[in-house]
Amino acid sequence: MPAPTLQVSQPHIPAPVAHPPGDRRPGRARGEPWVLAAALFIGYAVVSVGRYRHMATLSWDLGIFEQVVRAYAQLRAPVSDLKGPGFDILGDHFSPVTALLAPLYRLFPSPVTLLVAQAVLFALSAVPVTRAAARLLGRRRGLALGLGYGLSWGVQRAVDFDFHEICFAVPLIAFSLEALLARRPRAALWWALPLVLVKEDLGLTLAAIALVVAWRARGSSPRTVPHALGVAVFGAAATVLVLTVVIPSFNTSGGYDYWNKVSDAGSPFDGAGIKLRTLAWLLIPTTGLLALRSPLLLVALPTLGWRFLSGDEHYWGTDWHYSAVLMPVVFLALADALPAVRRSTRAWLRSYAAQVPAAVVAAALALTTSLPLAQLTEAEVYRKPAAVSEVERLLARIPDDATVEADIGPISRLASRCRVFWLGDTRHVTPRYIALENIGDEYRDPVGYARKLHPLAEYAVAGEAGGYVVLERRRAAGG
Repeated sequence: MPAPTLQVSQPHIPAPVAHPPGDRRPGRARGEPWVLAAALFIGYAVVSVGRYRHMATLSWDLGIFEQVVRAYAQLRAPVSDLKGPGFDILGDHFSPVTALLAPLYRLFPSPVTLLVAQAVLFALSAVPVTRAAARLLGRRRGLALGLGYGLSWGVQRAVDFDFHEICFAVPLIAFSLEALLARRPRAALWWALPLVLVKEDLGLTLAAIALVVAWRARGSSPRTVPHALGVAVFGAAATVLVLTVVIPSFNTSGGYDYWNKVSDAGSPFDGAGIKLRTLAWLLIPTTGLLALRSPLLLVALPTLGWRFLSGDEHYWGTDWHYSAVLMPVVFLALADALPAVRRSTRAWLRSYAAQVPAAVVAAALALTTSLPLAQLTEAEVYRKPAAVSEVERLLARIPDDATVEADIGPISRLASRCRVFWLGDTRHVTPRYIALENIGDEYRDPVGYARKLHPLAEYAVAGEAGGYVVLERRRAAGG
């Protein structure tokens, strides 16, 4: 019998895990998108709150949304008197998602609450963009694209535009497309589904995302395809239902007030120069045109479609907040396209693709010098002007729950505690106060102007400060 042999088992040594180039510390890499988001949040909040502190509000939207969120916080119907006395906002745009801000607003009843929440949501969207880019391109290029996205002109313009409901759509789209790029198609659909609660047109964006999910899943996850196609049908049907049934049922006219934006449109080639410039801004400084090589770019078509088919030229350009929902689309389309381009047989294309992430962040930094975040380098944004404090003291003399007719300037200081109407649109209501931004002496005779607005009432100047004037009703017949 042969002598038994002693067998010594060898210890199992795990194979080294390969990480993308430049990703030496995966733990730190996981935290970097959140650090970037935190930095962006601070920048966004400083700019938007700074605008509020300077009483430099651009439109009445902040006041409208504050009235709506205030109503939700008080468990009332979402009425915005700025759109007309007793006007239910669901008859204007279908954005019930704003009710999510009600608990926060109940604790902190101020327009600043809305601005800070918006800054959080925009900054949060940088996390999935950065993670997806890092997963596909490596940590350094991922951070570059994340920073480029956070500084992108579309996001900065939206941050500068007070508050708008699309701040909810931007992170939803970003998380959805991140999941799609990570080959988690069902998660992509779940992230996109709430878009139908953000705004009526975003049901079509949901449909576009679902179609791209179906296309990408046809080989790797064929059982997902019918689910994705079902979601696409749901998104399109939701848009039709909201536009033709839901909004008209809340609207006092029984219709959708924005149909005229399309019906008044001329040729699609009207404003062709503006539209082409917008497309150039969307694709060149943000992606170097390489986003055109990704099917994810199809997600941008519904938004571009309604904007360019509209007869309202404000939708065509790069101002305001209209391009914010497109920013995660174009940046993640670039992240999706780059790996294949870097394997191209054409040397010049490989070289170009290797430089694009750095070029994108360089372009974003250069453009930022003329965009809202450039204010971070100016001391004035951190100070409240003395003239604003004087105006606030003047407006504070208006008692809580008073009825006030106002133009843009006073709205942001009154909507949280008064019933505020848009100047010239109080209809059957004769307000107790009229608050006017009269910088530049726009209203040479405020009392006479008040008499034109309300011939049966008598108003007198109750106070003036910093170019603002408040009038109080002294006597009213039948009012």
